[in-house]
Amino acid sequence: MDALDRKILTELQLDGRLTVTELAARVRLSVSPCHRRLRDLEREGAIRGYRAVVDPGAVGLHFEALVFATLRWESPDTVTAFEEAVAAVPHVLQAQRLFGEPDYLLRVATADLAAFQLLYDQQLARLPGVQRLTSTLVMKNVVQDRPLPE
Repeated sequence: MDALDRKILTELQLDGRLTVTELAARVRLSVSPCHRRLRDLEREGAIRGYRAVVDPGAVGLHFEALVFATLRWESPDTVTAFEEAVAAVPHVLQAQRLFGEPDYLLRVATADLAAFQLLYDQQLARLPGVQRLTSTLVMKNVVQDRPLPE
């Protein structure tokens, strides 16, 4: 990947709806080579897909929390069972496995505190292998959906 590929990626992260013609103009390349590079980036997996970035508040998800999960290590299957179960919870927007303690960081969005409590009690606390959950509430998102650096 060279500097031109990185510029293409930057422009698409800023505006994924660019046409190939607009993209080519922004990176100062003719349309055909730009299109070829774009397809190569998609085929190689550097571009995983295209999507709309939706404001959670616009769809009624005004409350966000970070939940830290520590697992009981019963067997190697504990991790697999936990990860499959957490992936099935729609309100979990992100789930990351961590080194050290806690084992996982979950980013959760709900309508309000009451909805979060219900989700916490009825789904998150019942995930397989969970020993302890700790959560903190998000006051404000300062940096969000930032493009990757070049």
